[in-house]
Amino acid sequence: MMDVGLSHFVVVSALLFCLGLFAVMKRRNAVGILMGVELILNSANLNFVAFSRYVQHTIDGQIMATFVIVLAAAEAAVALAIVLAMFRNFGNVNAATATSLKR
Repeated sequence: MMDVGLSHFVVVSALLFCLGLFAVMKRRNAVGILMGVELILNSANLNFVAFSRYVQHTIDGQIMATFVIVLAAAEAAVALAIVLAMFRNFGNVNAATATSLKR
């Protein structure tokens, strides 16, 4: 049996972060960009929990991850409102064409 250590969690977190960063940089669709941001936040959550478990042996990482999840939920609600406003005003959700939401 293989023992799962801190380095395994850090590698998975780094992969999630790289995938999220790639999605944010390469996507033109606003929904794809938001999914990349969520991947980045989830990689941070994984780091919080892993370091809390393997280094400090406390629940501080779980508490911080809970705050990040609440922040991500609020970000998703605001981002959905922005995406709907972009679709209503411009007819698409392409981030390159929407330079402002003013009429």
